[in-house]
Amino acid sequence: MLRRKFENILTGWKNNPSRLPLLLDGARQVGKTTVIREFAHRNYETVYELNFFEHPEYVNIFSGSLDAETILMNLSMAFPEKKRAEGSTLIFLDEIQHCPSGRTALKFLAKDSRFDVIASGSLLGLNHCYETSLPVGYVTEMKLYPLDFEEFLWAMGIGEDVIDYLRICYEEGKPVEDFVHQSMLSYFSTYMIIGGMPAVVSEYARNKDYVAASGLQHDIVSGYKKDVVKYADEPEKAKILRTFDSITSQLSKDYKKFQYSIIEKGARARNYGGSLLWLKDAGIVSFCRNLSNIQAPLSGFSIENEFKIYMNDTGLLVSMYEAGTAFRIMNGELGLFKGALYENIIAQSLLSGGFPLYYFSPSDSLEIDFVIMYENRPCLVEVKSGENRKSKSLDSILSSSRYAVDQAIRFSRGNVGRTGKIIALPLYMSMFMKNTERELEVVLPDKSELMDHIRRLGQDR
Repeated sequence: MLRRKFENILTGWKNNPSRLPLLLDGARQVGKTTVIREFAHRNYETVYELNFFEHPEYVNIFSGSLDAETILMNLSMAFPEKKRAEGSTLIFLDEIQHCPSGRTALKFLAKDSRFDVIASGSLLGLNHCYETSLPVGYVTEMKLYPLDFEEFLWAMGIGEDVIDYLRICYEEGKPVEDFVHQSMLSYFSTYMIIGGMPAVVSEYARNKDYVAASGLQHDIVSGYKKDVVKYADEPEKAKILRTFDSITSQLSKDYKKFQYSIIEKGARARNYGGSLLWLKDAGIVSFCRNLSNIQAPLSGFSIENEFKIYMNDTGLLVSMYEAGTAFRIMNGELGLFKGALYENIIAQSLLSGGFPLYYFSPSDSLEIDFVIMYENRPCLVEVKSGENRKSKSLDSILSSSRYAVDQAIRFSRGNVGRTGKIIALPLYMSMFMKNTERELEVVLPDKSELMDHIRRLGQDR
């Protein structure tokens, strides 16, 4: 069973005495059901699990009055073998997009403290036209992303002591021992290819068989396209599929601002804007918006119609390129494609860390890959697929009196270091980047025996 950080978030939610029903969104196959189910059966005596896709008859539980007493009575009729445990009962409403009245019921269930409620689903952002009202203000909404690199390392059997050693190097600005550094770069390249979809990671962890893992990736991408055919409005289906198929081309060009003309010659936002939003709401892609200036709050300087897009799982992106792409990633033979994939994986890491995505491109000749709030100040983020430490754009912005920016992070294959205002970090250390407003407290174990374990790892390999 894969270990997920989201279990800690669920624990924090449960320990909050003022908790509301939790509504968990995320793309299909990202692991929502599994993580909730495991958490539920470890923390509650009684769990009512209703999957509205597998059991459409459960919709009838919410077909009448939506007050808590009626729902509890209906649950007792549907699950006569279960006895409600006061203070230790969870109602888990899975695939809730198939039961709009169940989603509305969250408003009424929020007022009852005898039980907890978690609802999860995919394509939740697409349901704009409910016949019933949405429980705005009565739920805590969260999003689950694919496994990040740290979770991937757990799946590969890398121990906490190794990861904590890397975290210490990150926090103290110390170079990583060379053998460990090279090993982590190798694991990171594998992570780019495999991605973070749980079924794919599990398959690869079991057999180290990329062909089998790749087959699962193609199945997931095919499933996304089937969702378009099944759920999108008829006039939009072909447009959404064309937009989806253009993603690889959008990311492969040197100038990565999204261009509708790549989808179709002469296309404009009015033709394909809705299709792009469909993919975003489905959890398949994320937007990275350009900034008019680098000042806090960054959201106040976001330019609505200038953006880049990234796939929320880089492994799926790799699977969408032609055969042999994975091999070329491992051998560093991808040219512009490699830069696109490295940029996408850092975007994925930042999203997992709770950062909204922004970039800064005031001219065609000047572009900063990402801009984030780091240590409560704007911070430039640049991604290099090699060890090149030169950066015209970073140097230009940092040295200009026009922009009040005094820090930058460069992710590359190089080791930890610092040059003036620029912090150099290995690509794999993006797993430690967290939005401090959402960051959970991390308690490091005793540092003893870390290096012994590192050296034993080297001998074993």
